[in-house]
Amino acid sequence: MESLYAITTGILSACGLFLILRGRTFPVVVGLTLFSYAVNLFLFSMGGLTTNGAVILDGASDYADPLPQALVLTAIVIGFAMTAFVVILAMRARGDLGNDHVDGRQSDETREERR
Repeated sequence: MESLYAITTGILSACGLFLILRGRTFPVVVGLTLFSYAVNLFLFSMGGLTTNGAVILDGASDYADPLPQALVLTAIVIGFAMTAFVVILAMRARGDLGNDHVDGRQSDETREERR
């Protein structure tokens, strides 16, 4: 199970990083979201993956750690708010600048296509 989590976290991180480095705003937003999912999986796996773990009770030796679950829940809420903010920011930049490039400038190919 740990190897599946590690592989999934690595693939999500790699795909997220690849999309973050793109030149348009929508792939950057999707890349940030994928990277956020990878961080959530990483945080969750750092608590140790236990199966059939009980809630913390008096004297229970094998229990599920609630701290990673609380961290992931907080990260999901923050990630959702960040994604909503970045989408609105990208829409505003598209409206003000007239294109969706990250740096706000059009490439030479795009200028020639419009002519």
